[in-house]
Amino acid sequence: MMQDEDLGGPARRNIFIQTISKISQAHQRYLDLWTPHVISRWLFALLLVAIFFLRVFLTQGWYIVTYALGIYHLNLFIAFLTPKIDPAMDLDDIEGPELPTRANEEFRPFIRRLPEFKFWYSVTKSTIVAMICTFFDFFNIPVFWPILVMYFITLFCITMKRQIKHMIKYRYLPFTHGKPKYQNHENTSRLIPTN
Repeated sequence: MMQDEDLGGPARRNIFIQTISKISQAHQRYLDLWTPHVISRWLFALLLVAIFFLRVFLTQGWYIVTYALGIYHLNLFIAFLTPKIDPAMDLDDIEGPELPTRANEEFRPFIRRLPEFKFWYSVTKSTIVAMICTFFDFFNIPVFWPILVMYFITLFCITMKRQIKHMIKYRYLPFTHGKPKYQNHENTSRLIPTN
């Protein structure tokens, strides 16, 4: 009888695993290359969303897929705006940085529940998946789309109102513009050595 090695069993499985590993490494390499380019990443994501909406508009269908994508993007956005450790929970056993709640407390940077890169990556992946769903007719469930639009707008307003109240109550802003800049209040003159 022939063994698996003679038939090429383990070697073929090894080639398959190596191929998957190479694809995964190439994917990760491209993600690493895109990481510092925030504006171009978001422009790409917005272009994908615009292409998706154009497809939905031109085909006049897939409103349920569009609604699901909108709800998912709203949940991602709320996680992006929310601090990693929510001060509303008030749990004493949580270790790690917290938001300052008083003026005399030490400044701590805002740490998001969902980091910006993961937010972009999830938006991009979900838009691509939604685009793929528009190529299958069984996802095109007939529905009166203005009701979905009104429900989404209502849900968006309620959710954002709650999030803004949370930001005001715990006095934090989820957006920063670079590192804090410190100014020297003393008049320091430069000493120039004379020869």
